[in-house]
Amino acid sequence: MFNSDDLKQIESRGSSAAVVEQQIERFKKGFPWMRICAPATPQKGISVLSAEEEKAAVKYYETARVDGKCKFVPASGAASRMFKDLFAGLDALKEGKGLPADAPARRFSDNIEKFAFYDSSIFGQKEDSDAYRETVLSRTLKQEPLAYGAKPKGVIKFHRYEDEVRTAFEEHLVEAQEYMRNEDGSANIVVTISPEHEHLFREVLESVKEKYEKRYGVKYNVTFTYQDKATDTVAVDVNNNPFRTETDSLLFRPAGHGALINNLNALSEELVSIKNIDNVAHDRYLPATARYKKVLMGKCLEIRDRIHGYLRELDAVTENYISYPEPYLPGYSPVGKDEVYLKPECQLLCNDIQEFLEKELCISLPESGDCKSRVMMIRSKLDRPIRVCGMVKNEGEPGGGPFIISEKDGSTSLQILEGVQVNMADETARKALSEATHFNPVDIVCCLHDYKGQSFDLQKYVDHEAGFISSKSYQGRELKALELPGLWNGSMSDWNTLFVEVPSETFNPVKTVLDLLRPAHQPER
Repeated sequence: MFNSDDLKQIESRGSSAAVVEQQIERFKKGFPWMRICAPATPQKGISVLSAEEEKAAVKYYETARVDGKCKFVPASGAASRMFKDLFAGLDALKEGKGLPADAPARRFSDNIEKFAFYDSSIFGQKEDSDAYRETVLSRTLKQEPLAYGAKPKGVIKFHRYEDEVRTAFEEHLVEAQEYMRNEDGSANIVVTISPEHEHLFREVLESVKEKYEKRYGVKYNVTFTYQDKATDTVAVDVNNNPFRTETDSLLFRPAGHGALINNLNALSEELVSIKNIDNVAHDRYLPATARYKKVLMGKCLEIRDRIHGYLRELDAVTENYISYPEPYLPGYSPVGKDEVYLKPECQLLCNDIQEFLEKELCISLPESGDCKSRVMMIRSKLDRPIRVCGMVKNEGEPGGGPFIISEKDGSTSLQILEGVQVNMADETARKALSEATHFNPVDIVCCLHDYKGQSFDLQKYVDHEAGFISSKSYQGRELKALELPGLWNGSMSDWNTLFVEVPSETFNPVKTVLDLLRPAHQPER
């Protein structure tokens, strides 16, 4: 399948022929559909907190002990998708075609003064002409000092203030000091970027770090990390044969945000907040943003403390309590004889834990054949990383959704699924999708330490059967691409999960440049 040049190429990427062969086999085999039971809704699966409960969660966060905090910001890739419509408009103008009144590129050009990166010295005197529109598009996309068509979202100027303009990256710096300070007054931020963009992020950081540290009385510890090239996956043609470029080399593609589980796994902090680079808003939204982030962190720490408490109780009550009298061997117990092998204290504790798992985390356990199996399953469900995910009411925004699914071991769990993971040929799955009330804004808080204070190995909790296969193209030729289980999808499949409703004002993504005209990104008028 591979020639000597292929093997050298594979090795140079930090991978192996065996791994690439497994990827090709996955294209042939595909991924199984998720077994959906129901959508997670406020009736079951999504917690809708009262004002008092929110207040209690904030207080819990502000008084809890935490072994380090970190803000984790996925920010890889260029902003080309953000400007796709502008590129199309520029091409049309260069070909002598006019722009329809409702064309995104025209709306952008006609409102150029409303964008934070507008400067009359760059764009000149505004005119109502195609020539001026072409100038605006060209200088935004291709010409320095902007040239945004080839730059990452994080360094694009998003918001204008009375005396400054902030990039998306800067808004994350401001957010971090508001709700992610450590006890020593520092704020740790990890930003995942592409290597070729690091100098752009560092330029922004060096130009504003001292200003914000002085203004907010904070010390920023900012780390830039890369998506590991070894996680890139090979592309195949429509017949599942390795895709060859014009030079006959293999084509590798980034495997999606699921590859960032390695970056998350490298963190030493216990409490981590995850939020995409483009989900920021103007300063007046900061109080609400910070409040609900604290709500999520408070709920995460509440769940952490209950789980850790249960695990310590299990340690205490099961020590030397499970005995196996002759003639039975250790590890064996006949069905229906639990009372012989389990003392009442442990039975009652297990009942309490099962009620907690069902009520708080939507984890229902299958019937266990014997008491030891029951304890082992309960322990395995408790002793896992924890995530609390904000969920926003469906208002037509893109994004995955929260569902209750059936696991292979017979239990149920809360999962975030993308549309491609839903089998539309299955009536139950279709019904669940149509009845979904909320979607995932990627507003996630994680607890990454176990009850003994050690970091979890996050790779152990990935569902490798939850990846995606998508259709793409390369220079006009069709191909199939393989994505690893998404960071908040299959990569966190075996985590303990809680969904909490948060208001839509906390979700203000910038997927296209025209989103910057929305109220959340404009100064008050």
